[in-house]
Amino acid sequence: RTAPPRARGARGRQRRDWEPAARARDPPPATIPDMRGRRPARRPHGRVCDVGKACRLLYSPAARACATMAAMQKNTLKYSAVVFLGGASYGVMAATIKCALAEGFSWTQTAASQAFFGALLFAVALAALTVLGKRPVPLSPKRVLSLLGLGLATCTTCVLYNFALTMLPVSVAITLLFQFTWIGIVFQVVATRRKPRLAEIVAAAVILGGTLLASGLFSDTVGHLDPLGILCALLSAVSCATFMFLSARVGCDLPPIERGLVVCLGACILGFAVCPDYFSSGALQAGIWKYGLILGVFGLFVPVVLFGIGTPHLSAGLSTIMASSELPCGIAISVLVLSEPVDALQTAGIAVIMLGVAVSQLPNLLPQGASARFRKKRLQ
Repeated sequence: RTAPPRARGARGRQRRDWEPAARARDPPPATIPDMRGRRPARRPHGRVCDVGKACRLLYSPAARACATMAAMQKNTLKYSAVVFLGGASYGVMAATIKCALAEGFSWTQTAASQAFFGALLFAVALAALTVLGKRPVPLSPKRVLSLLGLGLATCTTCVLYNFALTMLPVSVAITLLFQFTWIGIVFQVVATRRKPRLAEIVAAAVILGGTLLASGLFSDTVGHLDPLGILCALLSAVSCATFMFLSARVGCDLPPIERGLVVCLGACILGFAVCPDYFSSGALQAGIWKYGLILGVFGLFVPVVLFGIGTPHLSAGLSTIMASSELPCGIAISVLVLSEPVDALQTAGIAVIMLGVAVSQLPNLLPQGASARFRKKRLQ
């Protein structure tokens, strides 16, 4: 005798033991299937778990899009912090250059010292990595020339800024240098032909306003300003924005140390061009090496490595905004080293700059739904 057929479900297929009976108005049993053949487990809400539906929801395009957006927001915050630290390292330069100038060294000697010691630090680091067994990546002549050009851009900023500091107060020179925040956004619009995000525009405006407050331009002690110094400081802002823009596009796939060595060799070309008697002048024996070492570490080694890591993952506008950490750091160091006074207006300006940095990161700090709507906003 054959066994009686099992009961069938509503759609005519064979009903399994764990499925509910196909009766009208009959609530489903409070069991879920057990994949290991054991006794079904009960769920407190009394519904059967549809494993297939759960898997479809888990791997749906919407779920993948949410996961991708969350990963992008996390990466943007991480690389923004890297660029923020690179900008903060630039804040050491102004106080160090002023100390070197006060000791009798020329601005050309400080510029050449920064390039020379920056290249020396990268060479020592690359030699240490080679001894540890990490072989350098072979470079084509075209790539070497592009990296040397990147080094010329960063040394141009150094040369123009050092020359401007001989004619302008630190607060005025650093204020004019900080115009790279909006210049970087202009470079981004011209290169990508994409309208800037609303957060970038608002952040740049807030940072510029904070820069005017923190620089001390409204104080009575500024005095007469040299037009040549103003021009050099503005040109240094253009070259600084150029360096950040190119740093995200030149040699990004290379190891940071090897890339930085070639960049600093390009900086040495311009540094020794403006100071051809650097080694014969006796500046090294006179003690400029201690200032050159500080400038090489915080003016080339640290920012070149950090910008090479962070800027390829950020837009040009956001990179320049995050690098605005230079001004608060520079003012803090000038207070500690040079004992320069800071009034309430400058303190408020520093707070406004930090607010601008927070505004630039607002799309990455908002929840995913609100962040997606915020990202879509462009200037009409």
